[in-house]
Amino acid sequence: MLLPPSEGKAGRGDGPPLDIGRLSSPALNPVRELLVDRLTELCSDEETAAETLKLTARQRHYVKLNRELRTAPTLAAWELYNGVLYDRLGLGDLPDGNQVLIASPLWGLLRPSDRVPPYRMPMSAQLPGTERLAKLWRPAVAETLGALDELIVDMRSGTYTQVWGPKDRGVSVRVFKEDASGKRTVVTHMAKATRGEVARALLASTVQPTTPAELGDFLASRGWKVELSEPATRSKPWLLDVLRT
Repeated sequence: MLLPPSEGKAGRGDGPPLDIGRLSSPALNPVRELLVDRLTELCSDEETAAETLKLTARQRHYVKLNRELRTAPTLAAWELYNGVLYDRLGLGDLPDGNQVLIASPLWGLLRPSDRVPPYRMPMSAQLPGTERLAKLWRPAVAETLGALDELIVDMRSGTYTQVWGPKDRGVSVRVFKEDASGKRTVVTHMAKATRGEVARALLASTVQPTTPAELGDFLASRGWKVELSEPATRSKPWLLDVLRT
């Protein structure tokens, strides 16, 4: 299962300093090292960093957090991310989070148990001396995820799908609000909450869908209204629409 990160994050860790060598997916470490160096260098100047990272006045404290990435206390990724999706998901009380990978502009991919410090860097950021983040991450993430041969449930937003897509081995989960006339709209808060609920249902269950059809049947059996669409080509994922009223 692929999840997006959240803008909401814990303010501080209580564990040892960052050790990139201990993070999962070691093929990502060269890009991780490069980005940590570039981000800490950028944040030596608060004004430049705030402009580059598009920080509001209330987010300026992230400049200091980014500057201290190498020395700041860390916490597990499941504790770090605390936005709407993660509130509904509740990774901390699930028996096994090893099926989860969290996409990140700074770390590439994280397992819930990976320990990193709080940070802020949007995927849209252009750090000095680097390529666009989606392009920079693409080869290493493709190497890491390309070998997977099981069903991939993709909860990421469009920003992160630019890095890598699972093609027809994956199912992209979308959430729409549907009114009485059948008109569908995207409500961001509802979409995040629903993705968290869907992810929790899957991770907490002893039933593990192995095909897109089994995934759709599983969610329908739990009371969700879903529609599954086959990809037009093998280079695209299946689409699973969850419809809320």
